[in-house]
Amino acid sequence: MSEPKTILIIDDDSDYVRAIQALLESSGYKVRSATNGRDGLQLAKTLEPDMILLDVMMSERTEGFFVLQEMRRVPALSKTPIVVVSSFYSDEPAFRVDPEAGWLPANLFLAKPVEPARLLAEAARLTGAPSETSTAAAGGRQL
Repeated sequence: MSEPKTILIIDDDSDYVRAIQALLESSGYKVRSATNGRDGLQLAKTLEPDMILLDVMMSERTEGFFVLQEMRRVPALSKTPIVVVSSFYSDEPAFRVDPEAGWLPANLFLAKPVEPARLLAEAARLTGAPSETSTAAAGGRQL
């Protein structure tokens, strides 16, 4: 049996973090979290997770964007899959960033609320986790 994949959640909404953590842990992932960009960056450097879920608006409106750019400057994190998960993407429908554009080097952008089945599918795809990670825990709701 292989070691579970580790996902780091960087988000200041504790209720959201608890919900996503429960979903991911019930699907076999190890989850750690940080409530701000500075702590998240430090934890990412130490932990070197298999994937990072990153909010945009935390203590500052664009904090996540700066954290994302800084993570890509860290050699150990330069290839780590980073998924930006933010209500900013929902609230500003005209705001769409192509990950290939380079100025925001995330692997994927997802809008809050997130469909759990989609999050689990993307986590499995981006981390290389076995596809038997359960989407049953998702239950069709949004988080």
